[in-house]
Amino acid sequence: MIFEDAKFELRLAQSRADLHAAQRLRYEVFIQELGGDGPLVDHDARLEKDGFDDFFDHLLLIDKTEPEGSDKHVVGVYRLLRGDMAEKAGRFYSEDEYDLSAIKSSGRRLMELGRSCVHPDYRGSRAMYLLWNGLGAYVLEHGIEVMFGVASFHGTDINAIREPLACLHHFHLAPEEMRARVLEPHFQTMDLLPADRIDRRAAARAMPTLIKAYLRLGGYVGEGAFIDHSFNTTDVFLLMDTQNISEKNRTLYTKGRHG
Repeated sequence: MIFEDAKFELRLAQSRADLHAAQRLRYEVFIQELGGDGPLVDHDARLEKDGFDDFFDHLLLIDKTEPEGSDKHVVGVYRLLRGDMAEKAGRFYSEDEYDLSAIKSSGRRLMELGRSCVHPDYRGSRAMYLLWNGLGAYVLEHGIEVMFGVASFHGTDINAIREPLACLHHFHLAPEEMRARVLEPHFQTMDLLPADRIDRRAAARAMPTLIKAYLRLGGYVGEGAFIDHSFNTTDVFLLMDTQNISEKNRTLYTKGRHG
């Protein structure tokens, strides 16, 4: 148990039923809401799943006031894959899109994040804050030094999001020694506007909430975007060195825990 109060419980999945609850929420968000698909998606059972699920830890935010098995019982999820778990899986999930050589050769303790989503009725509530607090607890428990993963813009029209992509490229690119890069067959440049033509406030407004959260905590992006036609998204690689989190944000992120 990571957190519990009268309404919410935050913990890792402990059973196949827990995993299915996470996959049902992912189906509602990624398949039903955003129009994605995938080779292992079970449309009959309404489960968004893939071959990596059994290797990840699954962080669940549970609304205890809703009955178990209902669509509003598990209202937030995050998928977590430490470096030692990736070795068992054979690779990190994002390695089919990105060259992670620089990160993997750094000697740091790594964790990949993915499949982050919150039930539509709980967005704007404490849900995302609690999930991030759970990440903080997990990071401290396992001594994670670098977190990374992919966040997505909805849609695959690059021209429609060229300003936020260019802003990320010019002002938030990861240091070269820790920079992931989209694999060459899929590489889509984010250098789509000169830096002096970018309205940074407008660009920030056009960015998904998850990307802005990483940037506020001192995160970086990788080089290039990946257009994922199966999920109807444009993906951006996010990386955060936990040592670079400011003390103010560290207190928020870890709710006062230290380690």
